[in-house]
Amino acid sequence: MSSRYGFYIGLMFERAAARHPHAPVVLDAPLQLAPQDGTQLTLRQVALHVRTLSARLKAAGVRGGDRVAVHKTNNFDIALLAAAIQRIGAVPALLSPMLDGETVTRLLGRLGTPWLVSDADKLRESGVEPSAARRVLLSAGERLPGTELLADHAAAPVPDPSVPGRRAPALITHTSGTTGLPKLVVQTADALWHRVRLQKLVASRIYAKESVALCMSFVHARFYTAVELAVAHGNPLLVAVDPDPATVGPLFAAYRPGVLETQPNTFVDWEVLADAPGDPLADVRIFAATFDAMHPRTVQTLLGASRRAKPRFIQLYGQTETGPVAGSSVTLRTAVKAGGRSVGRPLPGVIRMRVTDAAGRRVKRGVDGHVEVRSRTRALTYLGEDERFRAQLNGGWWRMGDLGHRDALGRLHLLDRAVDHIESVGSSLDLEDRLMERLPELREVVVVAGADGSAVPVVCTRDDAPLAPGRWEAATAGLPGLAPVRQLPYGTLPRTATEKVRRAELVRLLAEGVHG
Repeated sequence: MSSRYGFYIGLMFERAAARHPHAPVVLDAPLQLAPQDGTQLTLRQVALHVRTLSARLKAAGVRGGDRVAVHKTNNFDIALLAAAIQRIGAVPALLSPMLDGETVTRLLGRLGTPWLVSDADKLRESGVEPSAARRVLLSAGERLPGTELLADHAAAPVPDPSVPGRRAPALITHTSGTTGLPKLVVQTADALWHRVRLQKLVASRIYAKESVALCMSFVHARFYTAVELAVAHGNPLLVAVDPDPATVGPLFAAYRPGVLETQPNTFVDWEVLADAPGDPLADVRIFAATFDAMHPRTVQTLLGASRRAKPRFIQLYGQTETGPVAGSSVTLRTAVKAGGRSVGRPLPGVIRMRVTDAAGRRVKRGVDGHVEVRSRTRALTYLGEDERFRAQLNGGWWRMGDLGHRDALGRLHLLDRAVDHIESVGSSLDLEDRLMERLPELREVVVVAGADGSAVPVVCTRDDAPLAPGRWEAATAGLPGLAPVRQLPYGTLPRTATEKVRRAELVRLLAEGVHG
């Protein structure tokens, strides 16, 4: 795919199907908008759904340049709707199914009262009023007051593709919302192409004909580049909605993926698959995770579960606004030495990186500071908040919001998110790694600042079993001074669409006296 055309999700399935029409696409749940298709599809069928949906959307009145929000039940058909919207020149704005109705309503306002694609179940559950959108189109379920069914336009003719210009808004995603209302990030086809081009080159060499399994947020731009890496070469693709180990374990045991990608926090949950019935991870040659640094314990556990020769864990560090900016690849042997805070080197030919002090001046190697990058992968703006977007630029360099340093070999080592840094513990992230290493029973550990500035450890155990006091005391011996540990049920932790803990919200809950 040449940069002249950009990377378009609206054309992705159609182009791949032209080359690999019979490549399998396996789902863990049928498409909500076409349950009759079951869970065994081909690329040709997927591309046909995109074409058909684009016809229905156009017949309903959607036109090029329109913004179309998608907020529906979590299902792979989110991706097909997003592709269909872009295929006719409109701009899909993907809103996480995890967002509550109030947040969705506020984001619809920021989008300028766009079209809204939902389904009957999600619209009822969210409580979003149809009047918050220009019009509401339902992809599944019965007709509700103030809505229209896409199925009413089943006979509409399929239009020719007409995608946005490569430097025009082509896709709107949102940030994780860890610190408040998510920001709407405007992506261009050109920026997305610069994100995917190096990855496609690498994937063409290491994916071979491996089966690729993805269990990721359908509203994150990373999902679409991950799909492109697979379908562009006709790799069998497995897409899972439900990350529960009890569900994906048997699925992986049956389909034996060779490449496996999910969010870092989901990989933590999948540690239990290392010795699960059927050896579901035995055939994985490439594990991949994006955006957040992985706990060393998790990386070593997963690599140890593979029976392939020299399995690798590929980690990409970045954010919604930039895509991946650094990467590393470790084996079981090198993972032991790598440590959890090293996220690798800047992506060659794509990213320039530096570390600066608070005033924006470059600091020496080995000195902690603010991580900044310069690249053509950067998003266009925050919709309705351009001033806020520009405030993160330092003479063309984008401030990532993370603290860290680069070593003598150019590798980036993360310290903390700048807004979460607690001076008394040095690095909360490093402390969390050490606690996870020392206490295998932990499913999550988050160190946040208390009202008095102290470091408050919040832990969750597997199955929410009580944490033995003696175990905690032994694990924290010799570590920086910590406030008394708080144990919470895993389900009470506020999370984002990519399973990250919303630390600011957690601090608020602790202040309000939340308990297990």
